[in-house]
Amino acid sequence: MAIWTPEKTRDWYKKPDPIRGCNYLPGTAVNSAEMWQEETFDPESIDRELAWAAHAGYNSVRVFLQYLVWAESPDGLERRIDQFLSIAAKHGIGTTPILFCDCAFADREPYLGRQDDPVPGVHNSGWVPSPGLQRVADRSVWPDLEKYVTGIVSRFAGDGRVLLWDLYNEPGNSQLGEESLPLVEASFSWARSAGPEQPITTGLWTDFDSPMSKRIAELSDIISFHAYDPPEGVREKVDQCAAYGRPLICTEWLHRQTGNTFESILPIFAENRIGWYHWGLVAGRTQTYMHWGSQAGDPIPDIWQHDTFHEDGRPYDPGEIEQVGRFSFSR
Repeated sequence: MAIWTPEKTRDWYKKPDPIRGCNYLPGTAVNSAEMWQEETFDPESIDRELAWAAHAGYNSVRVFLQYLVWAESPDGLERRIDQFLSIAAKHGIGTTPILFCDCAFADREPYLGRQDDPVPGVHNSGWVPSPGLQRVADRSVWPDLEKYVTGIVSRFAGDGRVLLWDLYNEPGNSQLGEESLPLVEASFSWARSAGPEQPITTGLWTDFDSPMSKRIAELSDIISFHAYDPPEGVREKVDQCAAYGRPLICTEWLHRQTGNTFESILPIFAENRIGWYHWGLVAGRTQTYMHWGSQAGDPIPDIWQHDTFHEDGRPYDPGEIEQVGRFSFSR
């Protein structure tokens, strides 16, 4: 299956409403393993929190899967994904799954079973990668990684509840650099072999002019990117991404303390017809309301870095929620 033509991607992009989304884990999950393991999968919290999201005007969520959970029970993970998709669809919310991720805030490989509690005061202290940093360049485990990608993508390849596939979050993070590029390329090949009806992408996140970023853009149907910069930096990234002549989706943003806010960034997205997913919905076990670099015992800051709802459903800033609901592309 070949990469989509620019014309096909533009036709696809016209069909859904402008994407108004967030990166989502339930407040009860510290990482993707805790979100998807059978013993800690929490459909009640997911249903409650996605109801808040839908009421606010969100219509999509970007969710991280975990290879290790699949390796333990492929059928079990697929059943829980199906349940999640049904809950989200009930609220009018489409889903963008992510299969791999090189971020390792917890500074350890992924693991099953009871996950460590978050360190009080520390941003995302429990986050683990997928499939794990040691597996990225270990070709001996790639046959299993291929089964993971093709199995999940083929299972949901024609499922309208899946909006698009984001194959690999921040490849090269955790000091892996271009060591991750071969797995990125393989993941695109594996996913296309499964024949998805949805487009596939991997987001540009660092040095958009690097050979690795350019290669990722060449492989992607939709150009997606991360933008935690102040407004002028976001505009620069938009210009770089627009040069590929394909629709744009910003799959991570929101860094309030440096001016990356709803008020400053959403007009840029509206003007350039960019769908979006900011980081975080509910202030929960990921503690991503804390700032990057926060230390153990730090108090919750007055200005949250990410997230839009308190754990009881109260908005962090009702004005932001109003902006979500009225977001539309500029004419």
